[in-house]
Amino acid sequence: MVSFTGDAANGDQGPWRHRPVRGNLAGGGAAAALWAAAEPGVGIAAVVSRGGRPDLARPRLAAVTAATLLIVGGHDEVVLDLNRRAQAGLRCENHLAIVPGATHLFEEPGTLDAAAALARDWFVSHLTRSRNPVA
Repeated sequence: MVSFTGDAANGDQGPWRHRPVRGNLAGGGAAAALWAAAEPGVGIAAVVSRGGRPDLARPRLAAVTAATLLIVGGHDEVVLDLNRRAQAGLRCENHLAIVPGATHLFEEPGTLDAAAALARDWFVSHLTRSRNPVA
């Protein structure tokens, strides 16, 4: 998930200006969000990746300024290792949260709810409240 809260890099964001925009980012979507979050002036305040591949943004990770939460299933060993490596490249505020008992798709009972709660708490603590959020 990503939230845009400031000016876009090109200054032309129309109705999205200063309005949080959130979306679920798994797989390569996490890398795309982190790549974008490394752009100066883009205004991305927070990124949450659930079972994503932030390692695919390795060349840009050190430039990310958005608070970044990486959520990975405890039984998803390959993706967990990739996220640990990506986390080592981040210089921004970041945290790796491991959901016990979850595999890659978070299909086990309660694991997706646990990941959603982690994402919610991250956004609540890292975003300025907006009067007109866009979901």
